[in-house]
Amino acid sequence: MDENSTLSPAHTDATASSSATAPPVRSVPPALAPFAGLWRGEGEGAYPTIDDFAYTEEIEFAPSGKPFLAYRSRTWEAGTGRPLHSESGFLRLVAEDEAELLVAQPTGFTEIHRGQIREGIIELSMVALSASPDAKPVHSIRRQLSVRGGDLTYDLWMAHDLTPLTHHLHGHLRRD
Repeated sequence: MDENSTLSPAHTDATASSSATAPPVRSVPPALAPFAGLWRGEGEGAYPTIDDFAYTEEIEFAPSGKPFLAYRSRTWEAGTGRPLHSESGFLRLVAEDEAELLVAQPTGFTEIHRGQIREGIIELSMVALSASPDAKPVHSIRRQLSVRGGDLTYDLWMAHDLTPLTHHLHGHLRRD
């Protein structure tokens, strides 16, 4: 320890001791393994009530040591880098070949989706959608995730206000 350090020798020893005895991180369940990692790429959005748009995105499915991956997505406007949207949650294994995606959005929504995992594709069906009293009138969301090699693609459909379930987002990301 150098003379500029603010940690006491006791704290340094305790930190080293606790990290030496920390349990090892367990591997990702095989069915979720193709999704694990940090992904970066681009996407396009369209909807009947707004102008088409392009964005960049970062998605992370982080191992947790349990049968789920922590999920985080952040998007920015293409060209300007202005933040657009973020959401977080969990992708969890609920059966050998079935996953559940739990998502919370700062716009006032929580989503629960379930779907079968088949050959790196999860077709997710909405189980529940909850909204805060001030959230926009979204009535339904459907998602699909697909991993092929080092590419993650997804599609999202949304029913908003008087617009029925309509394709809204498509993203194509590469493993970082």
